[in-house]
Amino acid sequence: MAAEKGSAFLLKIGDGQDPATYSTIAGLRTTQLSVNGEPVAITNKDSGGWRELLSGAGVRSVSVSGAGVFTGSDAEIRVKNHALAGLIDAYELSFESGERMRGDFLVTRLDYAGDYNGERSYTLSLESSGAVSHV
Repeated sequence: MAAEKGSAFLLKIGDGQDPATYSTIAGLRTTQLSVNGEPVAITNKDSGGWRELLSGAGVRSVSVSGAGVFTGSDAEIRVKNHALAGLIDAYELSFESGERMRGDFLVTRLDYAGDYNGERSYTLSLESSGAVSHV
């Protein structure tokens, strides 16, 4: 697989319609994706002292975080409104290769910051609710 530009790793939010149209959350400088899996141990006396895990079991989730400069875009305002209301919405992560991941996410954290002589910035954290798919 060829190297990809980080600037092409985009976080997008859906418009609330079905099917959703996605808009890039402008101003993000960094985006991070974590795929998490909770193991289910099935270790027993026959395991020879080694932990054994059950394949395909446990809870899987996806965490997304990002940081950037506030631009006042419609997508940023939508994220803020969902964070304040505790609403789950459709999000998409897209990569330079054309690969995309889609799922429903809850904004679990949204922080704003600004220095007196600098730009307003923000960081956000999202947690998946339900399956996240490749499209």
